[in-house]
Amino acid sequence: MSLERLLDVSPASSFAAIRDRLLDQAGAVVAEDAGLLLRSHFQPIFSLSHGRVVGHEALLRATDASGRAVAPPQYFGCESFETLLWRDRLARSVHAANYLRMAQPHQRLFLNLHPQVFLRAAQLEADGFQEQWFEHFGLRGEQLVIEVLEDALGDAHDFDAAVEYTRRRGCLIALDDFGAGHSNFDRVWRLRPEIVKLDRSLVARAARERQAFRIVSQMVSLLHECGALVLMEGVETEVEAYVAIDTDVDLVQGRHFADSGSRLAADAEATAVISRAWAAFERRWRDDRDWRVTRIRPYRDGLLAGAALLGAGQPLAVAAAQLLALPQTQICYLLDESGRQMGLGVRAPEAPEYSRSMVPVEANDGARWSRRAYYRRAIDAVGKVQVTRPYRTVDGLHQCVTGSIAFPVQVDGQQQLRVLCVDVAYDG
Repeated sequence: MSLERLLDVSPASSFAAIRDRLLDQAGAVVAEDAGLLLRSHFQPIFSLSHGRVVGHEALLRATDASGRAVAPPQYFGCESFETLLWRDRLARSVHAANYLRMAQPHQRLFLNLHPQVFLRAAQLEADGFQEQWFEHFGLRGEQLVIEVLEDALGDAHDFDAAVEYTRRRGCLIALDDFGAGHSNFDRVWRLRPEIVKLDRSLVARAARERQAFRIVSQMVSLLHECGALVLMEGVETEVEAYVAIDTDVDLVQGRHFADSGSRLAADAEATAVISRAWAAFERRWRDDRDWRVTRIRPYRDGLLAGAALLGAGQPLAVAAAQLLALPQTQICYLLDESGRQMGLGVRAPEAPEYSRSMVPVEANDGARWSRRAYYRRAIDAVGKVQVTRPYRTVDGLHQCVTGSIAFPVQVDGQQQLRVLCVDVAYDG
């Protein structure tokens, strides 16, 4: 649609026309449109670390004449952009009016913009609506977080202009529903959002499946490296709250912490629920830690004993005997101080032969493992046992963890380092 055509429709969606639709009903601002009564609900967003409310997402609640709820997608499912623009602006104005009646210092208002309206933000600046909107409600850009669905990332030119306009206004940008549909990190790099909201499906699956939990944890880490805060929405149970804390997300939103309502939540209301979440997390974290320590201890003892024997000149087959006798041990092998494998390693007698190995076992001699965390962390902490996260090994394409320890040896009168490694099959 051309700029001229957009400007043609702007009087119908002017701020004066929108303002005249706002009504006061029992202390709240509402609006009537298309036979529906439009109200605001607000769901609080919490900082886990600070234990306080940092903002609220504005949610539209629409009802027909009989009081039946009408879902927002139905209200915004318009045939023309003119009608969509009107409804989007009207809903935002209802939210802003209600929010400002209750706004707390240092809390932000999270507003959803329809993707089509967001893409035209820079073009629509000329009709003056936004300027009047900010002035009338006394809002500053830094009070707002604009939530953008990934659908808005279609047209490159319009999208880049919309992002530039939004940031020029001082607003923060949140990428909504990340992890649903065709989400990918290319969209994060392109948008450079201050906040990424993880889709509800991710926390639900991570609460059920250990592998999904590890993937979400890594996803959060990657998003942090991209420069974004991570918000986990749709947290509904204590287990999901544990997932949120343990995966290191920054912000949370969901019924477990607080449902949406017509009023804003105060910091005092956050204290108790966040404290309970942290207490539950710390109890479960201690239990998980104790379980891991108990499970890992035999392998830790085997690595310490094996390093001592290798340092005394024993061959790998003798030094690794204690490790090889443990259940789940797959193979023990030795690295030189540059991370290259010395020999083929010694496979445990009970370890299955993996016919799906990416490379023949004979190729392991001289293989370079200096990129791997088990080598680097061992070299940086000589004499201390290291254990990796689970990963898929090329030796059979199964899940394993690797334990390692670096130790000194004498070679031709000079001290060098060696790293003893053990791959242990991981079953979750």
